[in-house]
Amino acid sequence: VVVSFPVVGMDGVSFVAWTTTPWTLPSNIALCVHPTMEYIQILDKKAEKRYILAKSRLGQLFPIMNNKKKWKPKMADELYVIEQTFVGSDLVGKKYEPMFDYFVSDEDAGEYFRILSDTYVTDDAGTGIVHQAPAFGEDDYRVCLAHGVIQKGKDLPCPVDSNGMFTEVVPEVKGLHVKKADDTLIGLIKEKGRMVHKDQLQHSYPFCWRSDTPLIYKAVPSWFVKVEEIRDKIVENNKKTYWVPNQVKEGRFHNWLTDARDWAVSRNRFWGTPIPIWCSESMDEVVCIGSVDELAELSGVRVTDLHKDVVDEITIPSKKNPGTVLRRVDEVFDCWFESGSMPYAQKHYPFENKESFENGFPADFIAEGLDQTRGWFYTLMVLSTALFDKPAFKNLIVNGLVLAGDGKKMSKRLKNYPDPNVVISKYGADALRMYLINSPVVRAESLKFQEPGVLGVVKEVFLPLYNAFRFFSQNLERLEANTGVKFVPSKDKVTAATNPTDVWISAATQGLIKFVHEEMTAYRLYTVMPALVSFVTQLTNWYVRLNRDRLKGLEGGESESEAGLQVMYDVLLDVTILMAPFTPFITEYFYQHLRKLQPSYADAVNGGGSSNPVMPGKSDSVHFLTLPAYDEGRLNADAVEAMEALQVIVESGRYVREKRNISLRTPVKCVTVILRNPSANVIESLNGPLKGYILSELNAWDLVIVPKEEEHEWVTLSLIPNFNLLGRKLGKKMKDFKNHVTSMSHADAVACLENGGMDFEGLTISAKDELVSKLSFSREGDHWESTSTPEGDVVVAVDCTQDEAILSAGRARELINAIQQLRKAAGLDLSDAVEVFFEESAGINVVESAVSNNTNLFEAKFQGAIPVPKKFAPSWSVVLRSDSADIGGSKVEVSICRPAVAGRSGLSDEVGYYLSTLEPSNLDGSARFITVDGKDISLTQGEDFWVNTVTKLRATKAISWLEIMEEERS
Repeated sequence: VVVSFPVVGMDGVSFVAWTTTPWTLPSNIALCVHPTMEYIQILDKKAEKRYILAKSRLGQLFPIMNNKKKWKPKMADELYVIEQTFVGSDLVGKKYEPMFDYFVSDEDAGEYFRILSDTYVTDDAGTGIVHQAPAFGEDDYRVCLAHGVIQKGKDLPCPVDSNGMFTEVVPEVKGLHVKKADDTLIGLIKEKGRMVHKDQLQHSYPFCWRSDTPLIYKAVPSWFVKVEEIRDKIVENNKKTYWVPNQVKEGRFHNWLTDARDWAVSRNRFWGTPIPIWCSESMDEVVCIGSVDELAELSGVRVTDLHKDVVDEITIPSKKNPGTVLRRVDEVFDCWFESGSMPYAQKHYPFENKESFENGFPADFIAEGLDQTRGWFYTLMVLSTALFDKPAFKNLIVNGLVLAGDGKKMSKRLKNYPDPNVVISKYGADALRMYLINSPVVRAESLKFQEPGVLGVVKEVFLPLYNAFRFFSQNLERLEANTGVKFVPSKDKVTAATNPTDVWISAATQGLIKFVHEEMTAYRLYTVMPALVSFVTQLTNWYVRLNRDRLKGLEGGESESEAGLQVMYDVLLDVTILMAPFTPFITEYFYQHLRKLQPSYADAVNGGGSSNPVMPGKSDSVHFLTLPAYDEGRLNADAVEAMEALQVIVESGRYVREKRNISLRTPVKCVTVILRNPSANVIESLNGPLKGYILSELNAWDLVIVPKEEEHEWVTLSLIPNFNLLGRKLGKKMKDFKNHVTSMSHADAVACLENGGMDFEGLTISAKDELVSKLSFSREGDHWESTSTPEGDVVVAVDCTQDEAILSAGRARELINAIQQLRKAAGLDLSDAVEVFFEESAGINVVESAVSNNTNLFEAKFQGAIPVPKKFAPSWSVVLRSDSADIGGSKVEVSICRPAVAGRSGLSDEVGYYLSTLEPSNLDGSARFITVDGKDISLTQGEDFWVNTVTKLRATKAISWLEIMEEERS
């Protein structure tokens, strides 16, 4: 509604104000304008009335002005005449006639019914004049208080009770709910001739989030803490604290503190801590009780139950008015007052634990959500400042809010989130913890909870880590079984490791430990978890992958296997301890297995595992251990730098293969790498100990690291401006400068970088941050495929030439993969020997050709078990697993068989049966004597039978390529 308020002393002129809550008009005691807004007095020609309103809000009185299609400026002459113009501040102090006379007799009514000003008034709706009912609006209360219309601590004009019903103060609507009283009040306004305009308007309105019923703003009498008196001290104490992230402390919280107002600490509820204030009915005698003993002394009643229903029955004899009593006030404490009192209440300070409390206050560390900047963080700071003039905490981590997947607040009523118990049951508590800790929440930002993200933690972190742990355990058992020596962890063996990947993973682990210590000291959780996740990837995707055969004992023998397992144990134990605070359950599982290898494990018996001093092995839980200290001597920046280069090269090489659609099983002839300004250490490592790893990972026959002096033969260095930095510096010259740098030759661009920059039309351009350099491959030839890193500092080019040797090696790897799959399907261990046979269609020899050209590869991979055609298999061979495989586009039947003795052609079935009973591993070269049908037969190893089929075929020269291989071996 738009209503009028006649101006006192200006006959026939009225202020017009609007409101969407007509039920608040009986409580109106002021009007508010904007101090600098332009206001006008008009004559409404149709109504023949004079109104004052904001010039920009004429459309509120004349709706046609809001229709841009119909409204023409010349139409204004027919509607109104502007008689006067004012600035809002000119109107301040003018009196007006109240709408209703319910409060004209108030004690402070002399200050009522006048014009006030405040900048909260806007001209985006209404008339630019806002009606003020301080009992029903925060801004109304603030503005009226600032202008002296009302006084702090005094009653406000309020005709509405605690149930939202009108009282007898407004008899026309007594007993009606405020929202149902609108129509009656509008009728009264019309009767008074004060209604200017009435309309329907859709607008936002507050509703109870539990019951979905409309709410009203209503001032209620409260008990306050005088925060404004100590506000400056609170701000200073906040400066003594350390927050993560800091911007919450310096921004949101600081701003809240600087504008802090007195804090209403009372609530009109039943359940809550009773406010310990007893007073007389007239409030002229007030007693605040400080303890149970004081209450007993004053009332004569000692209580053990401090709930409201008990203490409300206790009275205190009045000292001012003998014969009367003081009763406790009705209110209970705001629960935030209790939260803010937590540091003292938990210790029952000052009645108990006084020394313990004072030694531990302020708290070293607290953590809570971003929404607590106006809640717990605030009440802690207010009460600790009021009591001790110090903050309640030293360090604080602020977490963001976890929202539902649609970005809305999680709601039990709406059930717009998955059941936490179900999530934990499906994925484990550790996965949920890591998902949350490794999210924007720990940077005080919001997280839209997505259940697939929790599954992602399991798949991308926990399963790879568990598989690495299982791989370690399996190879540890194999090592101990093969050597007969029990594995004992040894730091000396770890530090003495010379394998470049051992040195690297050990250095990376120590670097991780150092980083975690530094970041946890600074309470930066948001940097720690990404580093731990990244390290798990380094361990599982790189260290284990690069050393798989070595750790299995297939490369370098058992001595190299033990060296790698020593390093891997050391890394797994350190990572387990580092991750324990974040993922307590899976790390406890790892620790309980790893501890058994420690010599101190024996000391855990008879309760020793839960006593000091704590140490890995002896201690019963990983959570008894402190974070490991990093070893400065094992930090190795060179090893880490070289390994980073290897990873860039391998990942780039894999990408190049994908571009040409070349399977990793098919080798490539050569990988060429161009690095921009590599260190001597990187070059030496890539050409030396790391070269074999790169060749293996990329399945390449050769690796070339292009020296700097030959760089120009392979790549072109180009420069482009850093537009973000140079835009303001160069201005209109930017286009010319861009043309200049992009047209530079390779040599000129190199010289520019080496000189640190260049001069352009009197301006110095820095190569370090104002130019962006990029290497691009320039060698011609369709057989080359290349890529460069996003930073443009590494180029990897692959010679994709495909000849018969390359294709044959690729088919050999395909066959190896097929054999590995059969072994896995048969449930074989690494140490289990087999014989391999294949059968191709008539006239096709794709697989035999691949085997013949790569016999050394098969012999190394399968303990000498070179695949041979199935026609040579003994009739008594036992097939463990057989399947069809696609090798080089040709279908072939591949079988893995139990090792069997092979006999010469022409032996009787009875002799064959005897040979089938022999165990190849038991043959010692001696002759065998058997009797068949009464006839003695002598069998000579190497003439009549052989330890396996491959040995027989070599000896009998039945397969030419095995014969050639034997000659090469000789």
